[in-house]
Amino acid sequence: MNEYILWIVATLAAFFIKGLCGFANTLVLTSILGFGVANVDISPVELILGYPPNLIQTWKFRKHLKPRLCLPVIVLVLAGSIPGAILLKNADIRVLKAFFGAVIIFIGIEMLVREHYSQKKKGSKALMFVIGLVSGILCGLFGVGALLAAYVGRITDTSEEFKANIGAVFLAENTVRLVLYSVLGVITPDSLKHTVLLIPVMLIALFAGMKSASVMNEKLIKKLVIILLIISGVVLLVRNLG
Repeated sequence: MNEYILWIVATLAAFFIKGLCGFANTLVLTSILGFGVANVDISPVELILGYPPNLIQTWKFRKHLKPRLCLPVIVLVLAGSIPGAILLKNADIRVLKAFFGAVIIFIGIEMLVREHYSQKKKGSKALMFVIGLVSGILCGLFGVGALLAAYVGRITDTSEEFKANIGAVFLAENTVRLVLYSVLGVITPDSLKHTVLLIPVMLIALFAGMKSASVMNEKLIKKLVIILLIISGVVLLVRNLG
């Protein structure tokens, strides 16, 4: 019973944030559940629970979807699975996560500073490509979209544009992982049972977050997104040091 309450609390928090900011549900869910649930039990449930929100988010903001922005990012994310697999086999994963956490903190702080300037600068295309590729590796390797959110945040202008394009990217990545998880047997009857029980909780939290976002100031939401990025980077860094 205590574990199920933990699942409910984690789902409410994760998908409220998803509805509000457009991402970070994975990080919030796994951080809370990490206190009492094994990662192998979290991943398939989080993946299935996260699929409908990405679909809803992309459809809701479809008018702001820009294929010229999201398609290259999708390619980078899917391509990230290749070097990701090599890194997974040959590198110290804790060191990699700590490094990526530091990168996320740096980018988040830089984005926060840029918000105080009236004229925004996107940065060079070469820099954007490098950030996109590294974010693709991180997402493909760990399923963590924080750096990806930082990248999409730099190439979009409004919260609606951000949510539409990052939702499309997550949707593509989730589809590939759903196929892989099914083939590899990661998705089990128990994980499906957990998912079915948590779907109503997820929907309530998601729409509460989306409703809150609709009445909040756009600049405030963007600052919340950036602050959440920085926090996520700190969590990754601290949890993988030592």
